[in-house]
Formats: sequence, structure tokens, C-alpha cells
Amino acid sequence: MPSWLPRAIGYGLVAVVVFSSLSIGGVRCEVCMEFDGRRACRAVDGNDEKETRAAAITNACALVASGVTDTVACQNTPPSESHCTGT
Repeated sequence: MPSWLPRAIGYGLVAVVVFSSLSIGGVRCEVCMEFDGRRACRAVDGNDEKETRAAAITNACALVASGVTDTVACQNTPPSESHCTGT
């Protein structure tokens, strides 16, 4: 096997990762969560509105909830503010 082949494969993999990272972002959701007297807002970019909103809720709850029980309760709480833009 030629010595340049592994290097070419490595560069190809890096190019795929960079390209796929840049293609994310058809939808942007901003969500604010209030839980246990605390409030946090987060924005997430993604391809699908439902999954992007869920990721924003998860990120915001990570800042205001502690422990598994609180995190699940926070994620099941409706956002105090939520809006998505994009396709």
C-alpha cells in the first residue's frame, strides 16, 4: 500500500466531518425554561424543528435543574418562551 494512501483517507475523513458540521442549521430554536425559581435560555441550530426545540430545552434545563429527577421534570415543563426560525 502506498504511503500516501492513509494520509489521503485521513484528509478525506476530516473533510467529511467539516462539511457535515457546516451543513447543520436549517432551523434555529430559542427556548427559555423556568424551573425551581431559576430561568435559562438557550438557542440551538439543527435540521428538524422538533429535534432542535428538544435540544434547546435539554440545554436550558441543564443549567436550572440538578439531578436526574429534576432534569426530567424540567424537560417535561412547557417552555416559558419558545420560537423557531428557518425552514
